[in-house]
Amino acid sequence: MKETVCLVSLGCPKNLVDSEVILGLLSKEGYALTTDPSRGDIIIVNTCSFIKDATQEAIETIFRLTPYKREGRCRLLIVSGCLPQRYGRILEKELPEVDLFVGTGSFQKIPQLISKRGEKKCYLSGQTFLYSEKTPRVLSTPSYTAYLKIAEGCSRTCTFCTVPMIRGPYRSRRIRSVLKEAEILATQGVKELILIAQDTTLYGQDLQDGTSLEKLLKQLIGIGGLRWIRLLYAYPEASRFSEGLLELISKEEKICPYLDLPIQHIDDEVLRRMGRRSKGREIRNLIQKLRSAVPGIALRTSLIVGFPGETESQFERLLQFVEEAQFEHLGAFKYSPEDGTPAFRLRNPVPEEIKEERYKILMEAQKKISFKTYRKMVGRTAEVLIEGFDGEKGALRGRIKTQAPEIDGSVFLEGKAQPGDWVEVMITQALPYDLIGRIARVL
Repeated sequence: MKETVCLVSLGCPKNLVDSEVILGLLSKEGYALTTDPSRGDIIIVNTCSFIKDATQEAIETIFRLTPYKREGRCRLLIVSGCLPQRYGRILEKELPEVDLFVGTGSFQKIPQLISKRGEKKCYLSGQTFLYSEKTPRVLSTPSYTAYLKIAEGCSRTCTFCTVPMIRGPYRSRRIRSVLKEAEILATQGVKELILIAQDTTLYGQDLQDGTSLEKLLKQLIGIGGLRWIRLLYAYPEASRFSEGLLELISKEEKICPYLDLPIQHIDDEVLRRMGRRSKGREIRNLIQKLRSAVPGIALRTSLIVGFPGETESQFERLLQFVEEAQFEHLGAFKYSPEDGTPAFRLRNPVPEEIKEERYKILMEAQKKISFKTYRKMVGRTAEVLIEGFDGEKGALRGRIKTQAPEIDGSVFLEGKAQPGDWVEVMITQALPYDLIGRIARVL
């Protein structure tokens, strides 16, 4: 048996899939895996560096783990992913405790880099590695849920975003590759499949062979064993939501009536400075189109407050839009100036205290909207996926079809069931971001 590896994964589900690929490649080479850094001969931190807070979390995590190298059994500390891809060899001087820096285009080489270490410490390449169904992967999610990355990179030109320079242009996987991996996951017991990419609705366009998200979904629903198929990260561009795609989402029981639309703002001038392609009117029309075509759909969005030059009236316009749109789920970010992006050079920065005030006002408004939405569910029955026991709440915890893992709320339950069970639940109470219910029967 070779050495034991501990990997700490930071950031979004897209990064988590990269971490699972690293674990799969190492496991194939005979390395043992652990989640306990004190037992790791090799410690890997797979980092996110999308915004300042993510970069700070990555640095703090590295510092937290360096004592295991100085005082414990760790002989090799590796930092992979977005942080080294973005900051490159600067990190060699800033973080001398780290033995290897491996970017988003080289993490698939980690087993070879471990066994053939030379004087070079930094391994970067221009294009992020795009894995296939043949690439080994060790799931770190619960056995019944898995993320499936259908594309890599981004070719859009949002002025605030670091993803294109970190991960390169948008590249779709072939349908046959995605389908094969989905079949493999289903045979392993996965029942909830969550499709991810920087933009899932753009899937297949770069292949120029007729591949599309609609065609992919039509074939995925035929895979036995899958119960829920969920879509994350759908760019809010109306042309990407065909009537056929929306009809499929509406009528197909396996496809969750749920879409994550990162809108960012509603004011036309702010959207223009952000480099977004849709205007406020088009976004409103798209939301109306989605709600009309898919009755009961849950929409999640993400917004940015405090973008350079955002005036009080522009923020008020955003706040009014949130009240109007009644998103079931919403996350907000305070604008973070990121070096290397076009927005970094924009004038008229919004003071931090005003960003914080606007963030609090927006989230307080969403809290009321979420509570109002959940109160409508009281007295109804719902299908719930059991995730486990919540010690803090002293109850079982699960999710309905319109709640994605980690980012949305939960359902806390009375009754008995096992993780991975689907149950029918009577909703008895609403909280601002969660539901409470009673198990009626196991499905």
